[in-house]
Amino acid sequence: MRESHTTELLLKARSGDSGAQASLMEAVYDELRRMARHQMQKEGSNHTLQPTALVHEAFLRLVQSESIEFQDRAHFFAIAALVMRRILVDHARGRKALKRGGQAQKLQLDEVIVYTEAHSPEILALDEALEQLEKLDPRKSRIVEMRFFGGLPEAEIAAALGISLRTVQREWCFARAWLLDAIAS
Repeated sequence: MRESHTTELLLKARSGDSGAQASLMEAVYDELRRMARHQMQKEGSNHTLQPTALVHEAFLRLVQSESIEFQDRAHFFAIAALVMRRILVDHARGRKALKRGGQAQKLQLDEVIVYTEAHSPEILALDEALEQLEKLDPRKSRIVEMRFFGGLPEAEIAAALGISLRTVQREWCFARAWLLDAIAS
């Protein structure tokens, strides 16, 4: 699909055009599902989260957000990676709170997503490390989000951030090493 067509659909969908929302979902669904499957491969075989649920929750948040101004298709997928990260982290935090005696509450779509308890601490540790990296170098943090949570190829990350492919590769390498050190500490 033409990038300009996707961008047009993004603008129309944000203005509330339900037909454009349906067309946009059709245009980006396969790529969002690929991103979600990529993320779910990291979770091991004993989870019950379905990539479809993650895709739908992320899409709803993206289309309903009034604060996001999508520049183009690449920007949309970069933000989608961030939204998927937030859904996963929110869920891990919810699991941690329940484990500590949190009260039962009304379930929302992202709370239906169930992870093994073994992965919740890892997701939270990564999120905390990413927040630290964000303070030191926001661009490296965005690269990690798009690559790790979104599964985006380096070329798409470069396009979304407006930097060279080599810069993405170099900063990904640095950020990965930095995060491993931060999580191990």
